[in-house]
Amino acid sequence: MTKLEFTFKTDILFKMLFVKHPELLKRLVAELLGISFDSISTFEIRNPEMPPESLGDKFCRLDISMTVNGQRINLEIQVDNEGDYPERTMFHWAREFSNALPAGQGYSMLPRTIVISIINFKQFSCAEYHSKFLPLEATRHELLSDKMVFHFYELPKLPKDIKEDNMLLLWLSLFKAETEEELEKIKAMEVPVMSQAINAYYSITASSEFREMERLRAKARHDEAQALYHERCEIARNALRKNMSIENVSDITGLTYEEVKGLQANLQYT
Repeated sequence: MTKLEFTFKTDILFKMLFVKHPELLKRLVAELLGISFDSISTFEIRNPEMPPESLGDKFCRLDISMTVNGQRINLEIQVDNEGDYPERTMFHWAREFSNALPAGQGYSMLPRTIVISIINFKQFSCAEYHSKFLPLEATRHELLSDKMVFHFYELPKLPKDIKEDNMLLLWLSLFKAETEEELEKIKAMEVPVMSQAINAYYSITASSEFREMERLRAKARHDEAQALYHERCEIARNALRKNMSIENVSDITGLTYEEVKGLQANLQYT
């Protein structure tokens, strides 16, 4: 198996590919929303920009915000489970929704706002790979409003066998793919849209524009990781100075036992 250097889950590639190929994005969104492609009469990407200077910002999100048939859609890829993903998703929904009220208009003019998350981890205890959330009354299950919608697609739960006529699963399989062989297997099904998406993938990953942006993004991640590591080491040193045990310091900081022991040894010589 030949591991892909970059996957469809790579945030810069994800955004660059679908901004440069909006027809592919339109087809993907139709499948994720469970609507027909032909039913989309209006489609606009509202945040196509990806300025290089923003890539070093630790809070930089490379999501895609769209207006689809008057609805506000936010699409995001999340690779790692950082422990608070549902709350993060609700925060971004609230920001999208609250910023959508036209000046001088009543609340009834707020558009339906949908957040779609493709996640590379298991978030819910169910076996289904797709979860859809709406605000419902707890006992009667009466819908409070149809303007708040969350879709979660959990990639680890996808079935192993996927047929060429299931477009939703084919799209999600592209995001799940980690090897060249997996992409080629999808391409071998000779589904035109999948071939277009994979060809676009190879075109983007070979471009100097993508390579430079990915270099900046990787450097920012490295710098952030180094800063976090040094911060944890300083917390560990302070805890050791107060005679806290190596085991407890390791639990608190996330440093290994050996790392904390090394810090303790260095303190004895300072």
